[in-house]
Amino acid sequence: MLSDLGSALAGLLALATILMGSRYLLDPTPAAAGFGIPGAPRDTAPDHAWLAVKAARDIAIGIAIAALLINGAHTQLGYLMLATSTIPIADGTIVLRAGGPKATAYGVHWTTAALMLTTAALLIT
Repeated sequence: MLSDLGSALAGLLALATILMGSRYLLDPTPAAAGFGIPGAPRDTAPDHAWLAVKAARDIAIGIAIAALLINGAHTQLGYLMLATSTIPIADGTIVLRAGGPKATAYGVHWTTAALMLTTAALLIT
């Protein structure tokens, strides 16, 4: 039962992560504003390169989660979720250090980390 709930949450997280990464590739300026770092990104190569790196990271993590989920490797998926929960923790910390909105750091990034940690616990147990 707990593993089924963990699998469902992992599936939602995989889909959301892939969609977010895709959005950073397809329409980077509004997507970047939702990340929480103050100041609108400029239409320059360095800004778009940074967003492409973030997009690749998100898409790759989403695919890895989906692959383990499809394979039925729940314990390994739980450990992957545990390890990758450091990403939204770091993202939230980056937002706070950049003077971004606390609501975004806590409400988006750290809430995502808490959901990932909960999912990991459901899959590992």
